[in-house]
Amino acid sequence: MTDREMPDLDGIRRAQAALRGVAYETPLLPSDGLSKLTGYRVFLKTENLQRTGSYKLRGAYTRIAGLSDDQRSRGVIAASAGNHGQGVALAARLRGVRAAIVLPENAPLVKVAAIQELGAQAILHGPSYEAAYQHALDLARRDRSTFIHPFDDWQIIAGQGTVALEICAQLPDVGAILAPVGGGGLIAGTALAAKAVKPGTRIVGVQASGAAAVVESFRAGRRQARPAETVADGIKVSEPGEKTFGVIRRAVDAMIAVEEEEIYRAVVFLLEKSKLVVEPAGAVGVAALLARRVDLPPATPVVAILSGGNVDPNLLHHFIESGLVHSGRSLLLRARLSDRPGQLLRLLAPLTERRVNILNIEHHRASWGLPVDVSEVLLHLETRGPEHCAEVVATLRGLGLDVEPLLPTVLEET
Repeated sequence: MTDREMPDLDGIRRAQAALRGVAYETPLLPSDGLSKLTGYRVFLKTENLQRTGSYKLRGAYTRIAGLSDDQRSRGVIAASAGNHGQGVALAARLRGVRAAIVLPENAPLVKVAAIQELGAQAILHGPSYEAAYQHALDLARRDRSTFIHPFDDWQIIAGQGTVALEICAQLPDVGAILAPVGGGGLIAGTALAAKAVKPGTRIVGVQASGAAAVVESFRAGRRQARPAETVADGIKVSEPGEKTFGVIRRAVDAMIAVEEEEIYRAVVFLLEKSKLVVEPAGAVGVAALLARRVDLPPATPVVAILSGGNVDPNLLHHFIESGLVHSGRSLLLRARLSDRPGQLLRLLAPLTERRVNILNIEHHRASWGLPVDVSEVLLHLETRGPEHCAEVVATLRGLGLDVEPLLPTVLEET
């Protein structure tokens, strides 16, 4: 396969054959919770359970397996913020090829260690992925090594398309596939494979609203670049690839953007309801379903690809806390009370009656900006959902207390 050839179904099937014994055929799990909430028949393609924790091994191995003997002897290099680097490192080790991965200097140590444990050299360079990417290109030219692009390469796209081949075999009546989108490698491969096997399948891409270059490009009909800022670092890409966008424009049916708080909610939903640890980038399809952003006929069999599970343990607690707040399972409340005996009890007693668990309380009697006869109380409460949050606030205000939710959008949903 040359760089100019778009993979057809046979090409993706050859990639699938080469991946046997290398990549797992990941489970396709039904989600009763999402099915009940959306009215669709929802399934989860668990690429978070793939080797190295993401689908990236599929494309990386396909690309490296296709190297000539001369290219193998000179090694490979890649730039990555995490998942692509691990996929390239493992693929190179399996094929006996020397590999180097360039990461930003602020890359989490857990990701650097994972790449090194897989046998690749980890090179830290620059303050951003873009700087690491350029440095990797410079090193590839200097050393005459092969640069393994994270998405804009036909062999990479063919390897990623094997995810859709598995979906179509596991769920022959699949009606729609939701794929996370960064640079577009996964959704391009998914679209090429699924449309070839079952042309009526709707392919829907999902991005974070803070990194929605493909959404904007899709609407404009041409590639657009825009700054990318999102907690979903696996899809934090500022511009789609040339090859990937050509496929997206022709074969993808819709592009959706989801908000940060919706991604947090999806991470918590998957952890709580499906017992799956999924990184924010991998949860955006579920976020779109939870936010009712997907428009399909009732009872459509829908698959959301969970593209990865490599979430930094140090950040997981933050994601969970934010997700609980945004889904109404926690309530952050500020109250201002007259600074006299009995007022704190007046605030707390109704919470017990409403079966609210107090997770944390801060009581400030002297604070900048407060009148001298007023104290401020910050409460972190465990609640049962948005309706319960609204009930708690209404009860306290009904008693004449000055309370303010610190996340009013949760109450607006009720």
